[in-house]
Amino acid sequence: MMIWGLLPLSIKLSGNDTNGQTLMFEHRDLRKGGPPRHVHFAQDEWFYVIKGKFAFEIGGHTSVLGQGDTLFAPRGISHGWAHVGDEPGTLLTLVSPVGDFEKFILDTTKHSSVPPQHEIEAAFLTHGMKVVGPPLDVS
Repeated sequence: MMIWGLLPLSIKLSGNDTNGQTLMFEHRDLRKGGPPRHVHFAQDEWFYVIKGKFAFEIGGHTSVLGQGDTLFAPRGISHGWAHVGDEPGTLLTLVSPVGDFEKFILDTTKHSSVPPQHEIEAAFLTHGMKVVGPPLDVS
């Protein structure tokens, strides 16, 4: 599956498997880029870099992570991430509790390309999140 035709998605542990407690998914062999900066109103998010180089911004603080590094993004705090390495990267993400987030990412896989900005923002709001800025720079 692909999120908006750009981000590969493989669900490893669904909300159905955990009674809504956790969702674990992998973005394998990512090219440069990532989602817009956003806030989750009800979910915490944990990231683990399997391979590659990723930039993160959480609450205005930036970090660059590589293989084996991990980072936590608590609910209510703006964050964004992007694969910035020259070689493809793989990122494992855990979201808790699942809430409407799994429906959000599954809905995005129904699109073969990135929709207009207003549709992206509406999708985030519909699923308990808010876009608060553009994606991180990958240059």
